[in-house]
Amino acid sequence: MRDFVITTDNTTDLPHDYYEKNHIEYLYLSYTLDGKNYKKNAEMDPKEFYQRMRQGSMPTTSQANAEETMDTWRPILDSGKDILHLAFSSGLSGSCNSAKIAAEELGESYPDRKIIVVDSLCASLGEGLFVDYAVEMKKAGKDMEEIAGWLEAHKLNFCHVFTVDDLNHLYRGGRVSRAAAVLGTMINIKPVLHVDNEGHLIPLGKVRGRKKSLIKLVDMMEERIGDWRDKQTKIFISHGDCLADAEYVKQLVQERFGYQDFLINIIGATIGTHSGPGTVALFFLGDHR
Repeated sequence: MRDFVITTDNTTDLPHDYYEKNHIEYLYLSYTLDGKNYKKNAEMDPKEFYQRMRQGSMPTTSQANAEETMDTWRPILDSGKDILHLAFSSGLSGSCNSAKIAAEELGESYPDRKIIVVDSLCASLGEGLFVDYAVEMKKAGKDMEEIAGWLEAHKLNFCHVFTVDDLNHLYRGGRVSRAAAVLGTMINIKPVLHVDNEGHLIPLGKVRGRKKSLIKLVDMMEERIGDWRDKQTKIFISHGDCLADAEYVKQLVQERFGYQDFLINIIGATIGTHSGPGTVALFFLGDHR
């Protein structure tokens, strides 16, 4: 079997030691905050990032372009290995398209190597869970084509449900109107959203109060999980610097479904720019998104 490396993006929100432990290389979607650009290996501490946002700083992000992607991939190809790239949702960024352009260009220079790009249609630890399934299949001896085929067939089973604490960040990203953001903030309305079949963030409803919004995430999991209830063991939860709320969702999931294997991690700056402090997101496999 030909040797290959799994690559992805920092938008998976996986812990750094996960990348290292599983020999995963990742592209970096950089961000700018208070006039300074932050790139791979020169990041701001996530807690400081969210504190700055709470104080009014407004970060912006940039996608990974084709040239940066090729720079990341060339050493892997030079080492004689193929590449399976699991890309951030094309519904949220142009990075996936950049990866496809890079793969096509490098194919001319490395005719004996193979690069497969899979559009995950996932984000945050939903993309992380997507990567984790690939990692486990590779450990089980599956080849690159088998893994890519399974992921393509099941990408719409990777469910993302989340809530945000501050509607103004969604307003900045064009997800809600200014009037809805102002009114919702005044009367403590918390939106509940998901990632749809095209990989876009879509509002699904609103509840009043933080605790109810967290319970709603688990209700939505129950609505979607279907036949996957007994087919999975790992549940991923990401949060925008609100660990206690993420732990509360974990507790609810444990009580309702009995799962014990969780990965909880803070949302990185690239995703956090658009979701803001106080976001809680729940990821699992289900019959539908």
